[in-house]
Amino acid sequence: MNGARCLLRLQSVGILAPSVRAAVQHAALLPPATALSQITVRNTRGQALRHFHGSPGCYKSQPIPTDPGEEHEDRIKKDKSLITHDDLFERVAREAKTKATFNRVVDVFSKRDIRRRGHVEFIYAALKKMPEFGVERDLTVYNKLLDVFPKEVFVPRNFIQRMFNHYPRQQECGVHLLEQMENYGIMPNVDSKVLIVQIFGDKSHPMRKYQRIMYWFPKFKHANPFPVPVQLPEDPVDLARLSLNRIANDLDAKVTVYQMPCTDVSESGEITFPHVVGIQSPDQMELLAKHNPNRPVFVEGPFPLWLRKICVYYYILRADPLPPEEKVEEPYDPERCFDYPLQLDLDLDRDMGDDDSFDVEDVDEGPVFAMCMTSQGDQATLNQWISGLQETNPILGRVPTLFRLEAGPRELQGVADPGPGYREEGEEEVETDIVVEEEHQRSQGVKQ
Repeated sequence: MNGARCLLRLQSVGILAPSVRAAVQHAALLPPATALSQITVRNTRGQALRHFHGSPGCYKSQPIPTDPGEEHEDRIKKDKSLITHDDLFERVAREAKTKATFNRVVDVFSKRDIRRRGHVEFIYAALKKMPEFGVERDLTVYNKLLDVFPKEVFVPRNFIQRMFNHYPRQQECGVHLLEQMENYGIMPNVDSKVLIVQIFGDKSHPMRKYQRIMYWFPKFKHANPFPVPVQLPEDPVDLARLSLNRIANDLDAKVTVYQMPCTDVSESGEITFPHVVGIQSPDQMELLAKHNPNRPVFVEGPFPLWLRKICVYYYILRADPLPPEEKVEEPYDPERCFDYPLQLDLDLDRDMGDDDSFDVEDVDEGPVFAMCMTSQGDQATLNQWISGLQETNPILGRVPTLFRLEAGPRELQGVADPGPGYREEGEEEVETDIVVEEEHQRSQGVKQ
């Protein structure tokens, strides 16, 4: 240790050579036992003194956290890149969730880092948030998300990389994006193909998914003879017109609006009258005119009808099927349908084992005389529909009308459904106990 101090004093005076100074500085950091052995270098025969190089990182010791909370905070800071980007969408879209705010979030992420770190997690979070911003059917937004991927990084360079699924996580994310487009019925365009080729190449799984979509979508685009419009009308009366025409499927059917939605202010307060829209064809009017007045007709419903993501409900006016003794077989009209004849008279040579009858399953159902839609399916509202039908169908004034209304959805009832523990005044709980005992006995009988 004393030898090292002497050398340091000589260095401060300026006697030692620069090479020796470096050796001294390095030896000051070494243990005392090895300091002199490392510094004592022979300078005979004009040889230059050699000094040892050491990395400064070797002498830096990592700080040991004294508090376990500090270690947890450090771990959270390191894992920030793994956190989903849902908070980024929520912070930007505090005021309104629109297409402009969604594009702003994508632009902020794209400009934040050139290498696009965490782009897979960001794309998954963006695909999940698209329905909230109303851009799940926008092709430009999907192309904008494809543009988030780094270009020419995941393209395989040889057949071995293509065979071993080059960058599988990124390719799976691209396929997931195309699958969401397929689920919403969005067909990619040329820009989508160019982006996929630049990102993954022409021999990748996203490119095969794109080719399958472009093959099948044009085939099924016009396969439905009764397509539903992409943009449904927001007016409830117009939506009811569209729905009833779709159910009736009769060009001669006539849609009648019996009551428009309105609000009346009276002494008791505001009273809201729902809309009542009905439909009836000439054939249904003819069937109703031939109906026996001694047999009742029934108003039944509500029955659901889905139009894309909107569910509407309708009611029908029907009767029970006629008994077999009252049925009268009418002759078929040969000009009623030319595509599918209802009766065939074939004069052909047949064997005794040939069966020339049609195998048709007869379902005994009653006739449907009319249909209607209303936003409030109570008996008072449906009475207005029956009163309006009497103007064109006078027989309804002599036919008893019975209502078979089920518990419809909450938005059609106008009042909240009572809870499971609700019961009327004076109603006893004995009946429920008896039912429970009977169910218990049945369960025991089944187990035995």
